[in-house]
Amino acid sequence: MHHVELLLDPAADAGVRAEWARLAGAGLPSRADHRGASNRPHVTLTTSEGWPGADALADPVSALPVAGWLGAPVVLGRGPFVLARLVVVTRELLALQAGVAAAVGPLSSALVEPGRWVPHVTLGGRLTGEQVAEALAVLGPEPGEVSFVGARHWDSVGRLDEPLVPAHGGRGPRSVGG
Repeated sequence: MHHVELLLDPAADAGVRAEWARLAGAGLPSRADHRGASNRPHVTLTTSEGWPGADALADPVSALPVAGWLGAPVVLGRGPFVLARLVVVTRELLALQAGVAAAVGPLSSALVEPGRWVPHVTLGGRLTGEQVAEALAVLGPEPGEVSFVGARHWDSVGRLDEPLVPAHGGRGPRSVGG
């Protein structure tokens, strides 16, 4: 599966990681529990079974950086649940997502189609209803403004983490395993 993901500015990245740490410190499921080299706060723009190559995304991702806002917590799923922070959408963010979706298609899920996409940053997964209530009590206030400063291609089968726009000094494509 191929994912195109937005990356957060250093302050927002640190803020999300602090929330991960608070959840983990309270003994709750958290993205902090995932120790893979590719694990970082992000917003998934699209998912697809095929990959057109990074060059196909040059035009839509050239809009970065894009300003945004991390908003209230949201609970996704029917159980077990995913706890996330909503991303408040702007015209620029919606246009970026639509451009990426058009370049990558066909998309793997209706949930990432323009008009149906719910941008969010995952905080933890596989929570029970009781754990959701505990987690909401642990979270701090809304993190606030964020700048989406880069994008990456994540190939979950090939385990390739490929920057599409340099973020935080960016590096070239790398395999997660080496």
